[in-house]
Amino acid sequence: MSFTESLIAKINQGDNKAFRALYGNDQAELKKQAERYTKLLQQFRTSFGENEAEIFTSPGRTEIGGNHTDHNYGRVLAGAVNLDNAAVATKNGTNTIRIESLGYPKFEVDLTSLKADKNEQFTSAALVRGICSRMKELGYNIGGFDACIDGGVPKGSGLSSSASFEVLIGAMLSVLFNQGRLDPIQNAIIGQYSENNYFGKPCGLMDQTACAMGGLITIDFKDPAKPVVKKVNFDFVATGFALVITDTGGNHADLNDEYASLPTDMKAVAAELGAKVLREVSLEQVLDVAPKIREKVGDRAILRAIHFQGDNQRVVDQVAALEKNDFKAFLSMVVDSGFSSYMYNQNIFPVNNIREQGVSLALAISELVLKGKGAWRVHGGGFAGTIQAFVPNDLLDKYVTTLEHVYGKDSCHKLFIRPQGAGKIEL
Repeated sequence: MSFTESLIAKINQGDNKAFRALYGNDQAELKKQAERYTKLLQQFRTSFGENEAEIFTSPGRTEIGGNHTDHNYGRVLAGAVNLDNAAVATKNGTNTIRIESLGYPKFEVDLTSLKADKNEQFTSAALVRGICSRMKELGYNIGGFDACIDGGVPKGSGLSSSASFEVLIGAMLSVLFNQGRLDPIQNAIIGQYSENNYFGKPCGLMDQTACAMGGLITIDFKDPAKPVVKKVNFDFVATGFALVITDTGGNHADLNDEYASLPTDMKAVAAELGAKVLREVSLEQVLDVAPKIREKVGDRAILRAIHFQGDNQRVVDQVAALEKNDFKAFLSMVVDSGFSSYMYNQNIFPVNNIREQGVSLALAISELVLKGKGAWRVHGGGFAGTIQAFVPNDLLDKYVTTLEHVYGKDSCHKLFIRPQGAGKIEL
């Protein structure tokens, strides 16, 4: 039996402990994942030959608490989800990384040069080069490897497909060349470094940290260079609720100014109080200075500062509720967070296109279906894209049918928080 066939046999049609931890207990889903990995292994053999290889996974992430708090050094609550990037990889004995992502052209990264290349900006190759550069600077080993990747985190879904890819590359380099000694938080920081300095996109650290760590975590960015990460021990599956992300569509291309206005407004209020970010001031200070600064910073900036203070504290309260197993109180705070984003943070629809309000409509429909029985809020950056809902299982079919009636088939993703972050799958 070849190495590939032996791995396929170990997968055993999805009936194995590792797959159940990653993808749940639904037999149809486990079979689907088994077929996915079988196809991936066969593609790896076709592309790179019959070699011994390792299987890897890296989850997407969902933001559960703390909407637009990280960029002002606040707190967040986030979880790794069962939609993931899967990969097969092995060392190739050269100084070149060769990657084939299913459905995309192959690309190579020559490690003889680790300098940022402007011609590579906004490409996967730039991310890989930046990760290798930073790992080498930090004293880790790097080298050439071959990999086939199946991207199961939908792009534009708000589940952080790019962060998942970054920490997947870090995990492969860790296992293949460093005996798996790369710490998950260090992996996340390296991924962020690459995205900022090689890919060319400024970003916080929440996405990479959640994808690298796995499970449900709360992150405190008071010192952004040394974020404090804490695992939250709570079993969402046991609640009888499903976590549903709905993609409402909408065009993100013209939203850069909208996204940029959020930290700009918040930091403008902080500056009036002699601070750099809102984490350094209190709600009482914001309200005290509000009459004096309304004309200078604008009322929206003050409202956004109120949102930050509320959602930053709400993360602490949400974690406390979950640790006390008070799921009802947690759901109530999810709804409160959603209303705060809508009324105060105002990141539900763009001000220059009031006719297109996909997120607003999805939230309204969610309230009609779930009021008193679940929770709903904007998910991630806002203005367009996704919403999040906690849906009781007895309303799940109705909720998905109602939302997909408006947004189309497969616009709803039924998720759960999974324990494993980016790393090797042990079959």
